[in-house]
Order: sequence, then C-alpha cells, then structure tokens
Amino acid sequence: MGAIAAGLQACRDGIAAACQKAARDPASVALLAVSKTFPAAAVREAWQAGQTAFGESYLQEALAKQEALADLPLEWHFIGPIQSNKTRPIAEHFAWAHGVDRLKIAQRLSEARPSDLPPLNICIQVNVSGEASKHGVALGQALALAHEVAGLPRLKLRGFMAIPQETPDPAEQRSQFARLRELLEQTAGLGLDTLSMGMSSDFEAAIMEGATIVRVGSAIFGKRDYT
Repeated sequence: MGAIAAGLQACRDGIAAACQKAARDPASVALLAVSKTFPAAAVREAWQAGQTAFGESYLQEALAKQEALADLPLEWHFIGPIQSNKTRPIAEHFAWAHGVDRLKIAQRLSEARPSDLPPLNICIQVNVSGEASKHGVALGQALALAHEVAGLPRLKLRGFMAIPQETPDPAEQRSQFARLRELLEQTAGLGLDTLSMGMSSDFEAAIMEGATIVRVGSAIFGKRDYT
C-alpha cells in the first residue's frame, strides 16, 4: 500500500472511530481530500485508492488538475475564498463551492452556472471564532444570508462551512463546531443537510458536533510545501 492509500485508510478509520464514539453512522460523514498544492498524480493515486471528492483552493492550479484528470469521474469542491473575478470559472468547473460569504458572490455564481449542469452546491462560510484574519460571514449575519442565497436559481444551498481558530483543546474545538451546528438547527424550512467542518487535526471534535463533510489534506497527502 502506498503512502497516500495508507493515509486515506487511516482517515477512514479515524472517521469510523469518531462516529462510533458519537453514536453516528460512518456513512453520514463524507471525506473530502484537500489536494491543493499536490500534483495531479497524487490525486490520481488517491482515486485509485477509492477517493472521488477533492477540495481545491487555488483556481488556476485546480483547473490545470481538472484538465489533466479529465478521464476520471471526480467531484471537485472549491473550498477557498471566492473573489468576484473567479466566480465564472468556479461556477463552470466545480460541483461545490464552500467559501461563499457574501450575497454578491452567490449572485454571480448563480448567474454564471451553466444551465446544462446540475445546480452548484453551496456552503456558506461562517467565521465562528470571530477572527479578523479569517474569511466568512459573521455568525450573527449567517442566517439572513442563508435565506437570501437559498432563493437564487442554479444554486442549491446545502449548509455551512467553518475554519475555526486552531486550538489543541478538544473542548474548545467542540465549542466552536457547536456554534455551526446550532446555526444549522435554526434553518428549518430551508432543507439544509451539510456541515463542512473539521480538518486533519480536529475532525474528531467536528464529527462529535455533527460534521457531514470533513476536509483532510496533510493526513492523506503529507506535509504541504507552499514554496
């Protein structure tokens, strides 16, 4: 077994263990392999090990990988901040967009989504820790934004995404994830089903608080080199 296949198996085992601890069905948590900064060959190797959903944050890099891997039935998620000038290629080339934090961005994605594709799945990014350095709509404004985005054509609002403040304290990890879960619980009538939260270092806490998608990169592909 190669390193990537082993990393995937370890993540799946970790998800299953966390679900058992939380009395949840492991099938209720999807693993999104965050492949940003890693080459197309690494994505292909992960696909050969059974992974089909991949997360990218850098648009040009992602589009190049999509072209190189066009022979594979992959599901691409854009998980980075979304700038206005990138909405059209994201709407045209991705199945999910996790970083929507403004109505303007959602409107542009809606207008640009091709009619021959299924609606673009949307997660609203929420700044659950209130950090000035973090992207995301403020927790107190997220519900109003959700109602606005839910009414846009060619989009399907699925739920919320968060990148909480890093902490080694499991109780504090859970506290931040709980804020997103409680927000989802306030959206009765919108039919939302997704909490995209939890990464390599904290996905167990996220699963304990209801995560349905965990975004894991380094635990699968190894240490990132941003140079």
